[in-house]
Amino acid sequence: MPSRRLQETSLRYFLEVARTGSLTEAAARLNVSISAVSRQVATLEGLLGVPLFERRPRGMAPSAAGELLAAHALRGALEAERVLSDIQALQGPLSGRVRIACSSGFANEFLPRTIAAFREQYPGVRFRLDATGPTQVSDAVLLGEADIGLTYSRAAVRGIRVEHRQPASVFAIMRPDHALAKSRSVTLAQMHPFPIALSSPENTVRQLFDVGCSNRGLVFEPVLVSNRFEALANFVLHGGGLAITGEITVRERVQRGELHAAEIREPGMRGRAVELQTLADRTLPEVVRTFLAFLREQLPAPGARTAAKKAPARKPAKARKAA
Repeated sequence: MPSRRLQETSLRYFLEVARTGSLTEAAARLNVSISAVSRQVATLEGLLGVPLFERRPRGMAPSAAGELLAAHALRGALEAERVLSDIQALQGPLSGRVRIACSSGFANEFLPRTIAAFREQYPGVRFRLDATGPTQVSDAVLLGEADIGLTYSRAAVRGIRVEHRQPASVFAIMRPDHALAKSRSVTLAQMHPFPIALSSPENTVRQLFDVGCSNRGLVFEPVLVSNRFEALANFVLHGGGLAITGEITVRERVQRGELHAAEIREPGMRGRAVELQTLADRTLPEVVRTFLAFLREQLPAPGARTAAKKAPARKPAKARKAA
């Protein structure tokens, strides 16, 4: 039967091509020759009797049959990883690797601090953290390249399970000695007289800000536009004026007293949400479940946390002995 001849190597090579959209890139990531990858894909196509990819000038895209096979191969690979990880967890303290994809703002301070705090309890856990755009975060989860996605979302994504969701307002940030720093919230009209630095138009916080300005009939001429939050934050710290961001991005700096953050009090400024994402229908390894529960506890602002919390994932004993 064909199902018995779907060999592990062929599926692994095929899945890498599906992930990358390129024989060349797949071969590089697998550390094999391009011809070896091409041969394995051709073998699968011959076995199944259907083309698995559409060959395009700029790469390869899975056909309908390829998408079905890719979903099967991905879940098989992830399940194998989970079993190996959970077997290792039986041998002693929690260990293993957690792969996270996130929007860039979360990678500045929030996630590094959270990871460091988690490792105080579980020093055997390793992490990979990739910062990218919001859409790419969900893609990384869907492709199995990340166990957890942390991003800003404005719409549901098919195949994604939302583990936690919370509103994400837009905040104006400034130095503590700024004229608006005595206010906990501000309007666009109050911000308008001051110099402002803005993120690039593809950023979700910028998009909400632009919509709000349009609704109010206000035009802001930014003195600085950058796709790097650090550039915007340093502009503010050096007395350049205002910038806009989400609360989690600047939480640590506000708590240290370096910056003041005031919520922008305008309709539509809560048009996005922070989401913790995982792959739908996937059974997560214990190490991922444990970190996910820990991360979920850290996301709400300290003043917004309530006693009613979701049931946390089971925490393994720190020195569990093998049976």
